[in-house]
Amino acid sequence: MKHWHLLATLALAAVPAMAQADLILHNAKVVTVDKAFSIRQAVAVKGNTIQAVGTDKEILALRGPKTQVIDVKGRTLLPGLIDAHVHAIDSGMSEMKEKLPIFDSIATIQKWVVEKAKVTPKGEWIVVPRTLPPRLKEMRFPNRADLDVVTTHPVAFDGSYVWGANTMALKVSGITKETPNPAGGEVVKGADGEPNGILRNAASLLKLPRRSAPATEAERLAGLEKMLDLYLAAGLTTVGDRSVTPNEVKIFERLKKEGKLHTRVVLTWRINSNKPIEEIEQEIKNSPLAMHQGDEWLKMGTFKVTLDGGQSVGTAYQRMPYGPFGRQLYGQTNPDARGFLFIDPDKLLRIFRAARDKGWQMTAHVQGGSAIDNLLDAFESLNKEKPIAPTRSHIMHGSFMSREAIDRAAKMGIIYDGQADWLHFDVPALEQVFGYKNMRYFYPLRSIIDAGIPVAGGSDHMMGHDKRTAVNPYDPFYNMWMAITRKTTQGKVIYPEERITREEALKSYTVWAAYLQFSEKTKGSIEPGKLADIVVIDRDFLTCPEDEIKQIDPVLVVLDGKVRKGAIR
Repeated sequence: MKHWHLLATLALAAVPAMAQADLILHNAKVVTVDKAFSIRQAVAVKGNTIQAVGTDKEILALRGPKTQVIDVKGRTLLPGLIDAHVHAIDSGMSEMKEKLPIFDSIATIQKWVVEKAKVTPKGEWIVVPRTLPPRLKEMRFPNRADLDVVTTHPVAFDGSYVWGANTMALKVSGITKETPNPAGGEVVKGADGEPNGILRNAASLLKLPRRSAPATEAERLAGLEKMLDLYLAAGLTTVGDRSVTPNEVKIFERLKKEGKLHTRVVLTWRINSNKPIEEIEQEIKNSPLAMHQGDEWLKMGTFKVTLDGGQSVGTAYQRMPYGPFGRQLYGQTNPDARGFLFIDPDKLLRIFRAARDKGWQMTAHVQGGSAIDNLLDAFESLNKEKPIAPTRSHIMHGSFMSREAIDRAAKMGIIYDGQADWLHFDVPALEQVFGYKNMRYFYPLRSIIDAGIPVAGGSDHMMGHDKRTAVNPYDPFYNMWMAITRKTTQGKVIYPEERITREEALKSYTVWAAYLQFSEKTKGSIEPGKLADIVVIDRDFLTCPEDEIKQIDPVLVVLDGKVRKGAIR
């Protein structure tokens, strides 16, 4: 027995120290997501990079006396996953003080408001966290009467671009039937001519309380650290925060400096486009922020503007009217309304030209079809001046595409940042708004991929800490399942010809997302020389029953060459 141990020790020592791996994962199904989509057995890690990929025999030959060797026991091993679209700071803060219920009905909202009133000093505001009307069982926007379930407090309902208010909230904000509509917004009136509590693109009229800046910064720092840790536990080794201000950039930088950045982050600078164009151009020109600034832990990515509103609240700028059902779902008063375009075409082009000249990758929040068309118009104008493809500029959200829009994007080399979860959660209501025929190019992922456009997967996570019940869920496997099946919450498959394969769904959360972030040389696949970001999961993504994909959980997460989450048991 002693002789055997001596031989084993000599064999390990025979491997040159420079070649000895620091970490080996073996007895695995390694889905590399390389160009050939190769399947291997084992991975060796040296420092923070992948040293080698191959058979068990080949990789175990690299172990030394100090190598950490983990038998994965036949489980599937994937590249570290990338969610290209989250909102980490606000999401992190959302449940730091209390766990929120799933707001799936007006009744649930009312129950929460009543309970909050019991512990909130009389007269102080109660704000219902962001909730999307298409996901409410009643499929309608909460109005003043609904929120008057409490009359001792001003109550506001955050529906993103559209807000609701109870009688007291309207009163303390000075909103009456005489209040003029703000530019591009509406104080919706009831049959009696009085405000019914729905404020369409007019939330600025509410006199909501302001929190003190130091407390807010402290809360955001703690919430961000918590949220990034939760992302990592979900298998996300990189996330893209898609809307930060220069001050919020400093929060990420501080977290990194303190060694509390739990996953890699790529930041998107969203500028305030409401200012005069000359001020915006100067801000872009003089900003210390720059594309690619930072490193693979934290860096600046895209420049962004918000071009229209949201499909979930009837403010996305559509090619077609929202129609009669829009009155119920969104509180629309005009059946011919098509939503809002927030930036006129000439101003948009000047903003993007200034950003392009500073070297930025460009995008815009666009959900409605006409907003997408306006974005592509601006890109085409820039493309005539200088090829835009090298900037990897892209469509963000792009809910209501069209055959023409897909072809225009493909011709210019424009890529796509899409969120498949809206297929699952929002289609039942949106189909009633627009009709099934007009949903043909709602997230048409098959058509987009077939046109040669890389799709970067993401969740648009806004609120909540649970990966599967948050708004929107950030569980990457849940989101991949939605892209693969196109099943709605009612079990209906919306345009099955637009389904994508498991391999393509995985690429959207690995190599294609890395490409959008200019990180394809360091992330997105398991290949020698790339960063050692790896996820081991509890079942085979490629072969498990289709509806089990949404139940997949990571059992081990390796980030930067070190085991950060989980253990193999």
